[in-house]
Amino acid sequence: MKNVEMIVEGTMLTIRVDLSMEFGPSSTGKTIIIASTEGNVTIPNRHEKIGLNVYRKK
Repeated sequence: MKNVEMIVEGTMLTIRVDLSMEFGPSSTGKTIIIASTEGNVTIPNRHEKIGLNVYRKK
């Protein structure tokens, strides 16, 4: 994962992303990647999965 922090408290999932970070352009070059789970990942200590991408237009 890049720039993604997940915390589970009870039944609540909190996701933290530092919006000031950048990981370069997307594969098409149209957007700048800020955070990504890089596919679907299992939520810590759970059976559910999540897929997350945070980006902005160039």
